[in-house]
Amino acid sequence: MAGRGLACPACGGRLIQWREATASDPQLAPRSRYPLARCPRCGSAVTVEARSGDGPASLYEAGTYAPARRSLDWLIEPLRRLTDLDRERFVGAIPPGARVLEVGAGDGRFLARLAGAGHRVSGIEPSAAACEQARARGVEIENVGIGDARVAPRSQDAVVLWHVLEHLDEPEAALRRVREWLVPRGRVVVACPNLGSLQARIGGDAWFHQDVPRHRTHFTALGLRLLLERTGFRIERVRHLLIEQNPLGMWQTLLNRLTRERDVAFRFIKRDLGQAGRGDRRRDLVVTAIAGPLLAPVALGLELAAGLRRRGGTMVIEAVAADPDG
Repeated sequence: MAGRGLACPACGGRLIQWREATASDPQLAPRSRYPLARCPRCGSAVTVEARSGDGPASLYEAGTYAPARRSLDWLIEPLRRLTDLDRERFVGAIPPGARVLEVGAGDGRFLARLAGAGHRVSGIEPSAAACEQARARGVEIENVGIGDARVAPRSQDAVVLWHVLEHLDEPEAALRRVREWLVPRGRVVVACPNLGSLQARIGGDAWFHQDVPRHRTHFTALGLRLLLERTGFRIERVRHLLIEQNPLGMWQTLLNRLTRERDVAFRFIKRDLGQAGRGDRRRDLVVTAIAGPLLAPVALGLELAAGLRRRGGTMVIEAVAADPDG
């Protein structure tokens, strides 16, 4: 098994061949399909034959990662504010004045909100363009990846990794670095897609959050818990009810079962309608326009039920750095 070896990056179990996954942005990815290997112990999976640096830099700045249409800001901005408020509840246990570091800080939007709430914030982000946007918000972010970050040991009260860990080749090594940065009993907040979710089961290869080759590890809740525990953290809370990502993920996954290309609604927002022929594209847009409004309440109901049963499309784990002396 090329690229990642046989060990599960989540729990250390033995990986076995599972199935193939279609590239989310085939016009940017080096190949159209990638093999997945899965761990029978924790259920997590790995994208085989993909590593950071494979493919063009635009893989993280174009396609479905491109900025949304400015003409839709009137609709998207209120949703962003709602998801910002939702995300803040996961750092609610961090007292004002705490030192908070965000790994993969993007455009600095979340850090700016935390700074406004009285926290002392810093961040790291590998995208130079995103760092420029963060500076325009008044937030200083170091333009590096987690392996090159210059963070002093025991200098942070909390570290946030919001949809970052699944992108890394070595998530265990990353969490061990984060553990070194935290003060004793410092907090970590980790958000990831959930391979054990109802969305993933419904979608299969068409699951919205199966973003290969960008996503290297596809965690289950059990896998992510085990990874955090074996890197020196004590789990405090696992949450499956999220406004950000989850309703959208269920809705787009249901639509993906009806369209020939995947993520048509999301791609339309991002000005990236893929490489299908005009006939297929027109059909997919019509199907999305008709089925989208009808499936919206269905998606909300399914995702609410899934979250209550701890099968949400994405999950957030809050943990504290365990005391090595017990």
